[in-house]
Amino acid sequence: MIDFLWECGSLLLRWLHIVAAMAWIGSSFFFMHLDASLRKTAEIPASEGAAAWQVHGGGFYEMRKYFVAPGHLDPHLTWHKWQSYSTWLSGFVLIAWIYYAQASLYLIDPAVRDISPAVASGIGVGALAAGWLVYDLTCRSPLGRNEGTLAIVGLAFVTLAAYGFANVFSARGALIHTGALMATWMAGNVFLVIIPNQRKVVAALLDHRPPDPALGKQAKQRSAQNNYLTLPVILLMISNHYPFLFAGKETLPLIVALATVAGALVRYFYNVRHADHERSPWWAWGAAAAVLAGAFALALSTSPLGRRILDTASAGTHPRLELASASPPEEVVGIVLSRCSMCHASEPLWDGIAIAPKGVHLDDAAAIARQVAAIRYQAVDTHNMPPNNLTGITDEERDVLAAWARTDRR
Repeated sequence: MIDFLWECGSLLLRWLHIVAAMAWIGSSFFFMHLDASLRKTAEIPASEGAAAWQVHGGGFYEMRKYFVAPGHLDPHLTWHKWQSYSTWLSGFVLIAWIYYAQASLYLIDPAVRDISPAVASGIGVGALAAGWLVYDLTCRSPLGRNEGTLAIVGLAFVTLAAYGFANVFSARGALIHTGALMATWMAGNVFLVIIPNQRKVVAALLDHRPPDPALGKQAKQRSAQNNYLTLPVILLMISNHYPFLFAGKETLPLIVALATVAGALVRYFYNVRHADHERSPWWAWGAAAAVLAGAFALALSTSPLGRRILDTASAGTHPRLELASASPPEEVVGIVLSRCSMCHASEPLWDGIAIAPKGVHLDDAAAIARQVAAIRYQAVDTHNMPPNNLTGITDEERDVLAAWARTDRR
C-alpha cells in the first residue's frame, strides 16, 4: 500500500509541476512577445511608452507599457510570480520525491561514485544553492554589463556543472540536476530580483516619487535570460525518458551545451521576429537543427550501439540487423528473470515500486519475447537498464541478450 501511495504522490507532483510550468512558460513567452510587438502611438509620447493591439477569443485588447512612471497606478495590479514559485517548488519536491528518496535507484551509480543517499542528496541541494550564488554574483559583476559576455560565461558554467554532476551522480541524475540548476536561476531571478524590484517601483509610485529606472532595467535583463533558458531546461527535464541522451557520460556535458545553444537559437528567432517581421532570422532554425544533430550524433557515438556500429564499420563489415522472431532460449529467460523481473513483474519485489514501470512485464518467456525491442534498446543499445546496473548484469550477459535480439547477416 505504501508503494502505491508513493506512486500516487509521484503522479500528482508531476501533474502539478507540468501545469505550473505551462503557466510560467506561457506568461514568459507572452510578455517577451508583447515587449517585442510594442509600437509608438499618437496617444502616448514616444519617450514615455508604447502600445500593442491584439485580438483573442473574439475580443480586442490594447496593451500599454510605460517607459517612465505613469501618472496613476490602478490598485487592482496583477503580479506574475506564483507561476514561477509553484513551478520551482513542485519541481524541487518532485526531485526529492524521486531522486533523493529513491537515490539508490535513480541518483547513485556506484560505477561513478559510491556514496550514500544522504551525501548524494546533500550534494544535489548544495549544488543548486551554490549555483544560484555564483550566477547572481556574475550577473551583478562587470561581466553582467555585456549580454554577449554573460551568455558565454553562463554557457561555460552550465557545461562545467554538467561535467561535475556527471562525475558524482548517475547520468540521468546529472542531466536532471543540470536542468534543475538552470531552473533555480530562473526562479531565483523572479523571487530575488524581478519581483523585489517591481515592489520598489510600486512603492515609489504610491509615494509619488520617481522610481529608479535601473530597477526596471535589471528586472528586464533577468526576464530576458529566463526566456532564453526556458527551452533547454524543458529538454533536460524530460531527458530521463530518453536513455540515448545519457548513454555516454563522457559526452554528457557537451550534449548539455549544444542543447542549450539550440534552445537559445530558437528563442532568438522568435524574439527578433516578434519585434520586426522584416528581420526574421530564418537561419536560426537551420543553426539550431545542426547543433541538435551534433548533440544526437555525440550521444550515438558514445552509446553501446554507436560503439558497435563503429567497430563493425572499422572491421569492414556491414551487418543488417533484424529483430529476433524466435522465442527466447532458456539462457536469455534466465538473465531477464534474474536481472529485470524484480521490477518488471505483476507484483514487483523492489522496494518503492508498486507497479511494473511503463506496464512492462518480463516475468515469463512469452512476455520477454513480446518486449524484444525494448530489451534491445534498454539493455543492449543504451545500457539504461537495470538502472545504475543495480542487479549487476554483466557485459557477457548483455552480449547474450544482443545475440538473441539481433540477427547479423553479412
